[in-house]
Amino acid sequence: MGLLQKAVETYDSHESLVGKYRDGKAVLAPVSHIVTTANLEITIDEDGRFVTAAAVDKSEPKIVIPATESSAGRTSAPCAHPLCEQIGYLIPQNAVKYQLYMEQLAQWEASDHTHPKLTAILRYIRGGTVLDDLINAGLVKLDSKGAPENEKLLVRWRVLGSGTDACWMDEELFQSFIRYYEAKNESQRMLCMVTGEEIALAGQHPKGIIPINGNAKLISANDSSGFTYRGRFTEEWQAAAVSYDASQKAHNALRWLAQEQGVIFGGRTFLCWNPQGRTVTPVTLPFLRPPKPIFYPSEYRDALQKKLAGMKTELKLTDDVVIAAFDAATTGRLALTYYNELQGHDFLQRLHDWDDSCAWISWRFGIQSPPLWQIINCAFGTQQTEKGTARMKTDDRVMRQQMQRLIACRVDRAPMGADIVKALVSRASRPMAYENYVWEDILFTACAVIRKYRYDRFKEEWKMALEPEKNDRSYQFGRLLAVMEKVERDTYDSSEGREPNAIRQQSVFCQRPMYAAQNLEKQLERAYFPRLKPGSRIWYKNLIGEILDTISTFPQEEWNLPLEDSYLMGYYLQRSALYTSKTNNMEEKNHEQAE
Repeated sequence: MGLLQKAVETYDSHESLVGKYRDGKAVLAPVSHIVTTANLEITIDEDGRFVTAAAVDKSEPKIVIPATESSAGRTSAPCAHPLCEQIGYLIPQNAVKYQLYMEQLAQWEASDHTHPKLTAILRYIRGGTVLDDLINAGLVKLDSKGAPENEKLLVRWRVLGSGTDACWMDEELFQSFIRYYEAKNESQRMLCMVTGEEIALAGQHPKGIIPINGNAKLISANDSSGFTYRGRFTEEWQAAAVSYDASQKAHNALRWLAQEQGVIFGGRTFLCWNPQGRTVTPVTLPFLRPPKPIFYPSEYRDALQKKLAGMKTELKLTDDVVIAAFDAATTGRLALTYYNELQGHDFLQRLHDWDDSCAWISWRFGIQSPPLWQIINCAFGTQQTEKGTARMKTDDRVMRQQMQRLIACRVDRAPMGADIVKALVSRASRPMAYENYVWEDILFTACAVIRKYRYDRFKEEWKMALEPEKNDRSYQFGRLLAVMEKVERDTYDSSEGREPNAIRQQSVFCQRPMYAAQNLEKQLERAYFPRLKPGSRIWYKNLIGEILDTISTFPQEEWNLPLEDSYLMGYYLQRSALYTSKTNNMEEKNHEQAE
């Protein structure tokens, strides 16, 4: 019941927003109300006389309308809303629906909690001119049988007179229905598992919490003849005794949160919020998004610390952060696939730690932590071209599963999965299989994930700066590959559009590094070193010699063993140093002067 308790707490904390319309924001529905889309608007006067009708612009926000337990969860069986309804319920031609609607509206209008607008609307409906008025206004067309072509167009009401004309914005009308429905459904009080109070239980629970899963319910039990709850309970309410008030608040709060800040990956909706409404960094995004690139690790760590300190001033030590994921396996059942509660400072610290360990330096954007969706796309996606641009894209089923897995890894401090690392290393080792800029993203992402994986599994600290003396065979072979690639690139114009032999043979280099390195060195000696200036040639040969000397310190039987994932970090950092270092140019000039 943790989710429902936090949802009720969220609703109570935002009570001032209930029923309020704000530009660009979703509306938080009152108890006994739902939020839906209106298609048509009928305006009448206070005596129930028709004034005008119009279509509701599609850009207008959804509206709040009264709803009963049954109508809020209705599917195909007729069940009327108390006030705003579809055309099929407002015209006598559909006798069953019309009768249901008229009975409900008449009972509300005749109760002790009536409202003047109800009398006007009831009088107009009884006049039987709704369909004719909509036809004359050019809003409805009839089919060959004389029935409206679309009976599911929902009508909202505007009643001219004192106060607010729009029924969907009249707070007095909201309260009128809440009091009426509460009095009508007063039943035996029982213990609510959410609030712990003795209060009337909900008979049904609303649907439509998650917009993309409109008909799916979080709580339901409609199979009394099967084994939905039989064998454990004798009555359905025993499985989940939730009061009507708690159910309404919880479902309305979750629906509001999903519309306001829900993030969808692969059809699964992810929420991350503080019940009191304080700012929370979304769990699916990097913790630090600097306004300008940061290229020095010390500056990156300082920026992370400043962001952490700043967020801790907004989110108090005792504040809670709730993370939840929802998905629907069928059209009628909504599942809570992930749930966690953390104290605010602990949550922020975990985001900080993830961005600290799962980060790498990008040549274009500086040091950053790759977004979770980028890790998934690079590890499990396929290259696809959309609008002339190639990018990695993952199947929805894989995306939602892996996104939840990475969120759990980030929030629960679980170690990075070895299969993710293996997939990234495999793809980063096949540059010829992807467009160059796509492969660059894969390489950057792979290095960031490898760095985190090695920290999680072995508590190894890997720097984001080149370490020529690094005592790691794979790292040194990665450096060697980068140097051999750069030698060949320096001998031809980049506009030729061809890749060096080092890139073409990278997949072989990973499996038999010394064998591939010897072949590449022969090609350099025969075709590429002669094209370089003497200073550059000497400098590159010296660098290659230094790297080979370091490799020779390892046992000879290891020289040709397959490389580990760390070779990519050595390759990346050495290549970056070759392209950015000014020392290279200075040494070239010194060699040329000496000769």
